[in-house]
Amino acid sequence: MPQTLNTAVHHELLIKKSRFIACVQPMTDRASAQKIVDGLWQEHPGAAHVCWALLAGGQSAAVDDGEPSGTAGRPMLDVLRHQDLEGVLATVVRYFGGVKLGAGGLVRAYTDSVAQALLKSEKIPIIRQRYLICSAPYAMEGLVRREIEMAGASLNNVQHADAVQFELNLPEAAADALITRLNEAGHGRILWIDPDDTPSAS
Repeated sequence: MPQTLNTAVHHELLIKKSRFIACVQPMTDRASAQKIVDGLWQEHPGAAHVCWALLAGGQSAAVDDGEPSGTAGRPMLDVLRHQDLEGVLATVVRYFGGVKLGAGGLVRAYTDSVAQALLKSEKIPIIRQRYLICSAPYAMEGLVRREIEMAGASLNNVQHADAVQFELNLPEAAADALITRLNEAGHGRILWIDPDDTPSAS
């Protein structure tokens, strides 16, 4: 099961007089990640590099920021991938200490910085949600509401028209059981509507 982080965690390494200040934190998109990186430059104007890696579906990124290609961003991203994380930003601010580390040394330094920060982090599972829409006769509104509550679903919207329409979210793992229970209790009078078929508000 993919996981994300509960909160930001920092860790600092000193390797041959270079300081590597790592941070791992929850992050869902590249624009927000870029703002964090810009903020780090303001916070550390004397830094040599601010390298980062974002693991967030189609918005993932790996940035070496002037370090030799493939020695910073990609190794940092690999650490996140190996831990089955999603929606996580790793940043490492490097202050150069005057001693070159070589490509292998840089890969180890950036890998270790992120890995050590992750050791201290609290990981939380990402529970995939399912969005459902159903309609029921007015006489069944109470029954449907009870079933939705018992399933631990969030009721987002209820519309009263010819029938009562419910929009809800619940964990993917509980969705099929709820649909089955409502179908049985409603004797075929509860209709399920494909969310993709509903007109979106313009």
